[in-house]
Order: sequence, then structure tokens, then C-alpha cells
Amino acid sequence: MNLANIYAKINARVRIAPEEGLELLREAELLDLAELARVLRFQHNPLPRVTFVRDTNPNYTNVCENDCAFCAFYRHRDDPEAYAASVDEMIRNFQAAAKTGVTAVLLQGGVNPALPLDYYLEMVRRTVSEVPEVHPHFFSAPEIIGLSRFSGLSVPQLLQKFWDAGLRTLPGGGAEVLAEGVKKRISPRKGTAADWLSVMQAAHRIGYKATATMMYGHLESDADIITHLESIRRLQDEYQGFTAFVPWSFKPDNSPLGRSITQRATPTRYLRIIALARIYLENFPHIQASWFSEGKKIGQIALHFGADDFGGTLLEENVHASANFLNKTSAEECIRMIHTAGFDAAERTTLYAISQVFPLAI
Repeated sequence: MNLANIYAKINARVRIAPEEGLELLREAELLDLAELARVLRFQHNPLPRVTFVRDTNPNYTNVCENDCAFCAFYRHRDDPEAYAASVDEMIRNFQAAAKTGVTAVLLQGGVNPALPLDYYLEMVRRTVSEVPEVHPHFFSAPEIIGLSRFSGLSVPQLLQKFWDAGLRTLPGGGAEVLAEGVKKRISPRKGTAADWLSVMQAAHRIGYKATATMMYGHLESDADIITHLESIRRLQDEYQGFTAFVPWSFKPDNSPLGRSITQRATPTRYLRIIALARIYLENFPHIQASWFSEGKKIGQIALHFGADDFGGTLLEENVHASANFLNKTSAEECIRMIHTAGFDAAERTTLYAISQVFPLAI
């Protein structure tokens, strides 16, 4: 396959095929990918601006029955470290975060059969009514799948109940790599790739917006990465329900899977995936770089590889911390990092409305 022909298609804004994406991932020079992605980034988002959101990512429970091999966070119900916070406790957490300027709460937890549907619905209703200054960005696809099983409601019925309670967006967690062979090996009880996609499809039909994520750097092949990108691109064609694509690398410490992984994903691999994502996902409005999961410097570099968003400030985070990986920042440092990378900084909402711009002083 001729890379020059693929580059010509990309420059002509012609959608590339999966086999061409695979060729780019395997064979293209990294800086060639970067330049192609940079041009596309400014075609999607012409302003020299990088967005971020002031958010927090608490967890309401660490009890989970899925036993994913890559997870260092979950506990079984009889574990002395197991917990399930009350709705009152979580509302106080949200209120405290809001006082610091947080405008979005990304809330996820384990698949905990002891928590009834009313617990989740009350969490949404009370957040909307008692902490109106924060946007509830609640419950990943595996949580929806588990709650559907426990409650006896179908996924569409459950999502409609959450919509009626005031929920409008879903986080994209739980996708890992959307290739059935990989899912069976790292999270066989969590649901299939098709299950994750069906939750997102049902949510988009109702009107929800969501992020799409990918956790790579474990047992996947290059072809599996392309399968993942192709799957979310096809779903995006249907409803335009995804706001952004967010990849990050597997953090192996303290997890069963981590003990069998001999090599970690490199920064170069991350930058290649960011650039490829901007090229392949031409129907996605935003590609998110991660100062948090990949380190601040690599996050900044990714802004020159096709990413236009810098994620959130993450006042609280526990899942990566369980894997001995934790970065911290503030809104002020986030703005400085964006400026240092050469862009104006813009605070946004979960739905990418701009609330404040911080111009780069030249």
C-alpha cells in the first residue's frame, strides 16, 4: 500500500478505509502523521485555542462484580476496603467541589448489585436540584449494563429514566479496546464490545451526548485499535452523539493483568494514536489530549499532534491512583500548560460551550 496515496486522500478530506488506517498506524513516519493531524485539527477547530473543563472524578462505590484483569480499583463486597457512599455523602462531595469552581462531575463506580435503581435516580435528581452549578456526567456503559441486569429494565428504559431525572451526558469509560477477542481476555464479565456500543447507540437515540474512550497498551494488536476506531466512527455516523475521543494508556501497577505485561506503552505510541485518531475520526468534533494519564509534557506535545482539548482539572481521582499513577493540576496550571504549548486557553462546559477565554500573551 502506498503511503503517498493515503496522504493524498487525507489532504483531500476523503475518508480513509480501515486497511489504510492500519497502514498509517504501522508504517507512517510519526512527524508525517503529526503534520496531517495538525492540519485537520485546524480544519475542525480553526482557532488557535485549546479547551479544558474544571471537573472532579469521585467514585460512589468501589464494589464491583466484574473482576476486570486490568483494574486495581475494585473490591469485592466482603473486602475491608470496600465502600459504597450514601447519596447524602456524594451530594456533599459535589457541593464542596462546586465551591472550588468545579463545573462538572464525572461520576463512575463499580458494578455493585447491592445498590438499587432508586439510589442512582436520587443521585441524578438531587445533583440537578441541589448542585445546579455542576453538570452531572454520570455512569459509564458497564454501570448501565449492570444496573439494567439488576433492575430488570432494558437499557433504553433505564436510560430514559435517567434522562427524565435530568441526566444529559455519559462518560465513555468501559470501552477499553472494542475488539471482542481483547474484551474476552481482559474483562469477560464486563460485557462485549457490542454491548458497549449498544448502550451508546441507545443513549444517542434518546438525545444524550457522550465521550468515546480507548484504553490501549495491554493485549491489543494494531488491527484491534483500528477495529475500535472504525466501530466508534460508524456509530458517530448514525447520531453524531460523541463529543470527543479520549485515548489513554494502560497503567499496570497493582492489577492482575499488569503482572503479565512486560512492556508499557511509550509516549511515542500515545502521540501516534492521538494523530491517527484525528485523521481517522473525521466525524468527531474533538480529540482530547491527557496531561493526566500520559504526563504533563506529553499532554502538551499531543496538542501539536491533532488534539484540541486538554481534558479536565480532576480535583479528585481514585482509579489511576489505585494503580500508583497520579498527576495533579489546577485550573491555573492547566491554563499555563496550554499557553506554554502555544495556544489560547478556553474554559468549557461538558458540552463544549466556551465560558471563558484566557488569551496567550505574546
